[in-house]
Amino acid sequence: MRQLVIAIDGPSGSGKSTTSRAVARALGLSYLDTGAMYRAVTVAFLDGGVDPSDVAGIIRTTVEANLEISTDPDATWVRIDGRDVTEEIREQRTSANASAVSTVPECRANLVARQQQLIAAAPVGIVAEGRDITTVVAPDADVRLLLTADPEIRMARRNLDLGGDVDAAALRDQVLRRDADDSTLVNFTEAADGVTQLDCTYLTLQETIDAVLELIAERTGVRAAGTTWDRT
Repeated sequence: MRQLVIAIDGPSGSGKSTTSRAVARALGLSYLDTGAMYRAVTVAFLDGGVDPSDVAGIIRTTVEANLEISTDPDATWVRIDGRDVTEEIREQRTSANASAVSTVPECRANLVARQQQLIAAAPVGIVAEGRDITTVVAPDADVRLLLTADPEIRMARRNLDLGGDVDAAALRDQVLRRDADDSTLVNFTEAADGVTQLDCTYLTLQETIDAVLELIAERTGVRAAGTTWDRT
């Protein structure tokens, strides 16, 4: 039985994280949130007193950080130098400064290498999600998907994720400005060759999950059946 790799890309608020985690759970696979790794490094450089404009300092933090991340879809956590930052990576200050890491090529190269190691180490298979997962991190994945949605819908979803009371300007900055920043290095708004695009603007979360599972079944013959799957 060989490893199954599912790569899911998409902009902020497209639903890729929740969908990816649910798909991994349904298929009994590992789960990797690559965006959490960028956010963890963001926490590290901010807590270390590095200014967001100090590129050399951010690169140094990225290279030196002892970054650990869970690949269990039922128990997600992230640690930096032994400290749990699972909650901290979702805070406003982290979201506002994450592009200081993600837009630096040296930081991306370091984290991509770590992500590829985590994918290769998955015992059965993995659902990996992130900005450049389908084109840079796992271009040879068995199934590559790009989830999209209208900007207003994406901002509304992100607002709900954050508790429903986020300032409109801050929300727009989190979603649209980060997309614009990250798009200077990677294209996650248009499906590359071999990548299937799924517009989930008018789909519920469950409908999106079901659509992704069906696409995986069509491409690989693997269908959700409890927490295990069979592949020859």
